[in-house]
Amino acid sequence: MKAKIRLYYKLFQILILFINGLFLAAGVFPVLGFIYSARAANLKKDAIKARWLQRFSAIVNLHISKEGELPERRAILVSNHISWLDIIVIGQYLPACFVAKSDISGWPVIGYLAKQGGTIFIRRGDKQHIRSTAEKMAWLLKQNSNIIAFPEGTTTKGDEVLNFHSSLFQPALLTRSAIQPVALQYQGSAKQHAPFVGDDGFVPHLIKMLTLDKIEVRLSFLPIINSSGKSRHAVSIETRDLIWEKISESSPADNSDREGFGVIQGSIFLKKSVGTSEIRSC
Repeated sequence: MKAKIRLYYKLFQILILFINGLFLAAGVFPVLGFIYSARAANLKKDAIKARWLQRFSAIVNLHISKEGELPERRAILVSNHISWLDIIVIGQYLPACFVAKSDISGWPVIGYLAKQGGTIFIRRGDKQHIRSTAEKMAWLLKQNSNIIAFPEGTTTKGDEVLNFHSSLFQPALLTRSAIQPVALQYQGSAKQHAPFVGDDGFVPHLIKMLTLDKIEVRLSFLPIINSSGKSRHAVSIETRDLIWEKISESSPADNSDREGFGVIQGSIFLKKSVGTSEIRSC
């Protein structure tokens, strides 16, 4: 009985949060854009979005173990992708525009909030749309915005990192922006329940997340890679492999059968390991 009451209370909090988000997106953000300069309005929107995401994080009881340093200049942060929760986990730490699949734009409430929050939607498989998306990303980077992307193009259960779509790295190379790998790992009971894969619907998955006592996640901001003189394909392989290496070294029980073996991607050999400045967003 107590568990049901707690769930209903969390659902009520989420409902209020979404209503608040709609008010901010439809009412407050346009007013800020009218009253302040573009730069000042963006800074105020960034602060509001961060607080909104932090409130979401508190409701679902996210316990984040953060490692590493945030970028000190404009950057594209590249992460493995497990769940819609990834956006809540990363987004509360720095102002940024997300690159997301176009399906999300059609989600009730969430789609609208994502659009108003500056999310860049991409249609997978549409080469012309991918090119226009890359141009928009390059423009945002030139405006000193951060971009957070999930170049696997889909979610996984967290026990692998799929090959990256190299086209998402081209804007960073063209604008000489920093490229920072980010590794996400859900732990405890969330390791099994957090992945948003297959035919999962957002609302049923959200309810499942709210039934958990807590959602543990390890968030690792890895060192910025040196992309000088490298092709987008080489950079995508290096970034993917660094993320996989971080995940592998943190899961010895899941990787015992890989002991002593390497995974070769291009010229990179991976082996098992032992062992802010303020930037404007869109």
